[in-house]
Amino acid sequence: MNVIDYIGMEQMRKDIPPFKAGDTLRVHVKITEGDKQRIQVFQGVCIKRRNNGVGSSFTVRKVSNGIGVERVFALHAPTVEKIEVMTVGRVRRAKLYYLRNLQGKAARIREKRQN
Repeated sequence: MNVIDYIGMEQMRKDIPPFKAGDTLRVHVKITEGDKQRIQVFQGVCIKRRNNGVGSSFTVRKVSNGIGVERVFALHAPTVEKIEVMTVGRVRRAKLYYLRNLQGKAARIREKRQN
């Protein structure tokens, strides 16, 4: 292990639940407005996950008032308070960019059943 990876291991968070593309996530984000801080919840489908040590990130997409909104979060950032996995999706791809072109019922993702 080189020095950069070793330093990065100290910065990584340990409280991240296992999730992948297709899962519905609820991300609690710290928002700073002036001198006040509050928590804002962003809930949507994870369409992309990028694993790169400390530089890992994931993209969450939701439809708000008929407009698709995507937000990229750094996985180990201090602004991400916590991540909750709401449902586990059943998908066959690692990147779900095709959801950008779908709307309504066509954009739904099947839920993975637990046996």
